[in-house]
Amino acid sequence: MLEFNSWYFVLLANFLILLAVLNSLLFQPLKKVLKEREGTINGMLNDAKAMMAKRDEALKRVSSEQAAAKAKAKETYERLRQEGLQYQKEVMGKAEAEALEMIERARKELQTECERVRAALKTDIENLSQEIMNKLVKA
Repeated sequence: MLEFNSWYFVLLANFLILLAVLNSLLFQPLKKVLKEREGTINGMLNDAKAMMAKRDEALKRVSSEQAAAKAKAKETYERLRQEGLQYQKEVMGKAEAEALEMIERARKELQTECERVRAALKTDIENLSQEIMNKLVKA
């Protein structure tokens, strides 16, 4: 059993003095270091959260810029496609007009040539019939 004699109070005083010395030399500095560490960790966590927020904001901005660039590219593509189709129609129309004009010129040239050949043949036929008549009359 526990006896309360004079040594009990000496040991109790020794324990309390040791506790006070250890508190001032060991526990208070350790407590201070742990609080500083906790503050540093919390600061780093806050910095990390701020960086994550900045990253999310940057990702949203990049995403919106990418969507805007994609829309602009699509719009430019469609505009250039329409311009290309319009140019193609113009070129095809000009080519068709030139082809029709060339066909019409060729047709007129053929008619002119046919008339010239008919006229030449007519004169040749008259000359040949004249010669045939002359040969028949002489024979």
